[in-house]
Amino acid sequence: MKLDFYKPKNEILKKYIEGYYFISEDQHQKTIKYWTFPNNYCIFSVYQNTNEEFAENQFIITSSKQKNIIAGLVSRYSKPIEIVYENPVNEITIYFKPLGINQFIENPNVFKQSQISNYIPFSDYKEKMENIFNTKNREHQIEQLEDYWLSKFIKKDLTLIEQILSDVEADLKIEEIAEKYNFTRQYINKIFSKNIGKTPSEYRKIFRFRKALNEVKKATNLTHLSHNNLFYDQAHFIKDFKALTNTNPTSFFKNVDTEKGNVWLFV
Repeated sequence: MKLDFYKPKNEILKKYIEGYYFISEDQHQKTIKYWTFPNNYCIFSVYQNTNEEFAENQFIITSSKQKNIIAGLVSRYSKPIEIVYENPVNEITIYFKPLGINQFIENPNVFKQSQISNYIPFSDYKEKMENIFNTKNREHQIEQLEDYWLSKFIKKDLTLIEQILSDVEADLKIEEIAEKYNFTRQYINKIFSKNIGKTPSEYRKIFRFRKALNEVKKATNLTHLSHNNLFYDQAHFIKDFKALTNTNPTSFFKNVDTEKGNVWLFV
């Protein structure tokens, strides 16, 4: 299945959204399965005339005769998830950057759950998404989609959590971060989980993993790749890699194209 991953055109949206993709009923005519791997994005998916079902490490999507618009939100997963399309569907999925969705929704308590099915972010989203799905021209769809999310934009001051997030990405220890802001370690964990949906240690582990995926082409070997991406040593790199992908780095890089907008393994 050919899938185009679009970057936002609007400058405001670029700050908070990594990108989005569309799937149309006419793009595939049979069952499709692929594995998606942990990331630090908040993933918002909307479907037209569809049923969705969460199972352990599996997400099953089927078309429905019932007319509906449903949405799902995934903010946290630490193991690969198998995505199964049992038949053709219409879908729009948005990848929000860490803290990105917080600038659009009134209530960030969505992070209390790692996965939310039948999510209703706004009172008018079903009507608006129905219009977007029924628009046949892709450029017009993109314009409508971006206009809609811009209409929900609420600029919030997240300076503190942004600074803490930057410290975690710089590989500062939680004790060092707590001391820097005169907070307890428990409080750092609390505000991080409340605003991002993960603990700092979970976020850091996935951040290192994703950074390695982006830089694998530059590395001469696994040792070089691990040292350049904040892993203590190659053994640490392999251990975390297996935990997040259920396979070793050599096998993963052999089977997955890491240069695509979405790092998926089709089966």
